[in-house]
Amino acid sequence: MTGRIWLIAGPTASGKSALALTLAEAVGGEIVNADSMQLYAGLRVLTAGPSPDETAKAPHHLFGVADPADGWSVGRWLRAARTTLDGIAGRGCDAVVVGGTGLYFHALTRGLAGIPDVPASARQAAAGDYDTMGEAAFRERLAGVDPAAAGRIAPGDRQRLVRAWEVYAATGAPLSDHQGRAEGQLPAGSWRAVAIDPPRAALYARCDARLEAMAAAGALDEVRALMARNLDPDLPAMKAVGVREFAAYLRGETTLGPALEAAQQETRRYAKRQSTWMRGRMADWPRLTGLDPRDHWRQFLALHPGLTP
Repeated sequence: MTGRIWLIAGPTASGKSALALTLAEAVGGEIVNADSMQLYAGLRVLTAGPSPDETAKAPHHLFGVADPADGWSVGRWLRAARTTLDGIAGRGCDAVVVGGTGLYFHALTRGLAGIPDVPASARQAAAGDYDTMGEAAFRERLAGVDPAAAGRIAPGDRQRLVRAWEVYAATGAPLSDHQGRAEGQLPAGSWRAVAIDPPRAALYARCDARLEAMAAAGALDEVRALMARNLDPDLPAMKAVGVREFAAYLRGETTLGPALEAAQQETRRYAKRQSTWMRGRMADWPRLTGLDPRDHWRQFLALHPGLTP
């Protein structure tokens, strides 16, 4: 790949998309989505995907490309992102990867363990064992074959404990061994990154205001259309922030006010989780502060004074 690769991470409503568009326009670059919910078609308003005006200003990739019935994994996104980045480089352009899904950036910069597909039967058996045995006994059994995983997985984290056992049961090798063989990462020195870290109170206020605007701008219609498909509630798209809360309103289980308040609260929680991830896993990424797009751009240029198209 010959073009520069810029990574922009930040919590929801922090202004990362505006910065990405400004940068892409300045360098003639192309934007690549790194948000797990903006992948899905039909949820542009609810997930704050790019508007037609924005996509007209710079090429956008991996936005709205997946059907909500088709759940994408991190590995699938990574493969699609690498192919997209190769194409952008082949055109001699810069790539601007932007989003709020920390695991996507982790996979892109540090690689992803090449874990074989696990049959549904193994997943179901592992989940059943956990429910029957209880966490303590299940963790003890896991420690016998994968002590590293059993030691690092937090108490109460059923999902990761079950995942570790199902991988061992299906492959005969501990999850920790697979994770030690990470693949797919960008070459060292090929990318530059920033993380937006605004004051929490100001970010929460923006989250609340934006969700209210979304409800008035078509998010309810998007949720209504999604509900009409009767999809599996465990699919990733069905867990997008706002879907569950607005669906309750559309089913007549609550009024719009409480539904909106519940969605706003969940959005704030989501923003907090994203910020926590960045502070722990992206501690070495340069920070941009505040919420004003003009300030973000000034701070970005200060970090890269020689930036030219």
